[in-house]
Amino acid sequence: QHASAAPLCSTDIKWWKLLCASACLRHRAAMSTLLINQPTYAWLRELGLREENDGVYNGTWGGRGEVVTSYCPANNEPIARVRQATTKDYEETVKKAKEAWKIWADIPAPKRGEIVRQIGDALRRKIKVLGSLVSLEMGKIYVEGVGEVQEYVDVCDYAVGLSRMIGGPVLPSERPGHALIEQWNPVGLVGIITAFNFPVAVYGWNNAIALICGNVCLWKGAPTTPLTSVAVTKIVAEVLEQNNLPGAICSMTCGGAEIGSALAKDERVDLVSFTGSTHVGKLVSLMVQERFGRQLLELGGNNAIVVFEDADLNLVVPSTVFAAVGTAGQRCTTTRRLMLHESIHDDVVERLSKAYKQIRIGDPWDSNTLYGPLHTKEAVEQYKAAIEQAKQQGGTIVCGGKVMDRPGNYVEPTIITGLAHDAPIVHKETFVPILYVLKFKTEEEAFSWNNEVKQGLSSSIFTKDMGRVFRWLGPKGSDCGIVNVNIPTSGAEIGGAFGGEKHTGGGRESGSDSWKQYMRRSTCTINYSKDLPLAQGIKFE
Repeated sequence: QHASAAPLCSTDIKWWKLLCASACLRHRAAMSTLLINQPTYAWLRELGLREENDGVYNGTWGGRGEVVTSYCPANNEPIARVRQATTKDYEETVKKAKEAWKIWADIPAPKRGEIVRQIGDALRRKIKVLGSLVSLEMGKIYVEGVGEVQEYVDVCDYAVGLSRMIGGPVLPSERPGHALIEQWNPVGLVGIITAFNFPVAVYGWNNAIALICGNVCLWKGAPTTPLTSVAVTKIVAEVLEQNNLPGAICSMTCGGAEIGSALAKDERVDLVSFTGSTHVGKLVSLMVQERFGRQLLELGGNNAIVVFEDADLNLVVPSTVFAAVGTAGQRCTTTRRLMLHESIHDDVVERLSKAYKQIRIGDPWDSNTLYGPLHTKEAVEQYKAAIEQAKQQGGTIVCGGKVMDRPGNYVEPTIITGLAHDAPIVHKETFVPILYVLKFKTEEEAFSWNNEVKQGLSSSIFTKDMGRVFRWLGPKGSDCGIVNVNIPTSGAEIGGAFGGEKHTGGGRESGSDSWKQYMRRSTCTINYSKDLPLAQGIKFE
C-alpha cells in the first residue's frame, strides 16, 4: 500500500517547509513569552530550571506525560513548563525507590542524619533564590517564601539531633531472666503529597524526619507549583549524588489526580502523608484505608481567635491581622473566625478596619509588600461566592469584599460582621482572606463556638485570666491540635507536633514525637535464662 502512494511534488514540499517554519516560529514565540526567558527572571536558572523541565526524578531525570505550564499568580503570566509523570513513570520510580531503601535502611541513623545536615546546608546556600521562586510561583510575599525554606532548614537541623535520639524504652519484665524492649524500625517508602500553599516546608517536615528514621520518600507536589518541586528535588538530589547514594532515596513524580490516586492505592507505599483539603483528604484516606495502609493527614482548619474583655488589644489587633491576612488567607492555620466579647466588639472591629486599610498590597517579591495575590483564578471565584453567601446569610461587609482591578488574582482582604455563629458560610472553610467577626457573651459560649466546627486544627484565646487559660487548655477547652494563648493561630514552631483533630485528619508532623508516625514499633521479649516462665503466672505443664 505504501509503495503505491504518490511522491510529493515540489509544491507539496514547499508547503511542508512553510508549515514547519510556522510551527517553529510559534514555538519560539511561546518560549519567548515565558518569564524564565526574560532578563528580570534570569535568577531562575540558578536553580537549574529551564524553559521545559523534567517532572520525574528517581536517580535520573525524565517524564513522559503531559507538559504543563506554571503561571505567576501576581500577573497570570507563564513562568516555565514541566513534563509530568505517566503511570509508567510512576511505576518505574516506585521500583527504584524500593531498591534504594535496601541501601538506605542499612546506614546507621546518625550517618543518615549527616546526609540530612548536608541537605539543610545546601538549602541554606539557595535560600534567597528558592524563596524568590516560592514567591513567584505560589504568590506569597518574599519574606514568607524565604521563611518557608528556613522551615525546611530548621527541620533538617532538628532531624540531625533526632537521628541520635530515636528509640524505644527498656521496660521492666515480670519474668526473671527476661528483657522487655521496644524496637522502632522504618516503615519503608513514604509517599508525600503536598499542597500549593506551602510547596517547600510541608515536604521538608516530612522528608527530613522520614529520612533519619530510615525511610525513602516519593514526593508528588501540587500540580500548580511544579517548578518549586523540581528546584527542591535538584538541591536534594545533588547532595545524594555527592555522597554516592541512590537518587531514588528522594524521588519525585509531578502530576495530578492520576498520580495521587496511584500512590494512595499502592500497597508498596508504606505511609501516605497527605496535606490538602478535607474533601480530597477524605478520598485519599478511603483509598489508603481500603488496603489497610498507614496514613498521615494534614487537612483543613476553620480556626478561631477568641478575645475576652480583659485582653491586651495591642496584642489582639496585630495578631489578628497577621493570622487573617498573611499568605492572603491561604494557610491551613489562617484565622477565619474572630470571636469578640460583646463589651469590646465595636472597638476591636474599628481598630481592625483601620489596620486593614493600611495593608500594603503589591507584587509579592517587592520587599514592601505585606499582601499578595490568591494562588489561582478559581480561588478568586471562591472568594466572590463566599462574599455573596455571607451577604445572603445576614453578614455586613465592614471593609474589603471586592476583586481588585489589577493584573493577577488580587482580592481585597475582608472583614464581615453580623453573622450567626452557626451560619453555613461561617462553618465552611473558604481558603481566602475573609474574616467573620462574631459577638459572644460568656466563656462557655465562646469555647462551645470554637469547637462546633468540623475541623480542629488551630485556636487561640486572648486573656489575662490564668484560670481561664487553664480551662482553655483543659478537657472542656479547645478541641484543636494547636491551642494558643495570647498569640495568633498561625506561625507554628517546628519543635512542636503540628496537626489537628476531627476533619483536620489527626496527623502530626515536625517536632515532639511526630517521628513515630514514620516508624513501626515492635515489642520484643528476650529470654536470656534457661527457664520458661509464662506471663501472668500461668502454669502449662
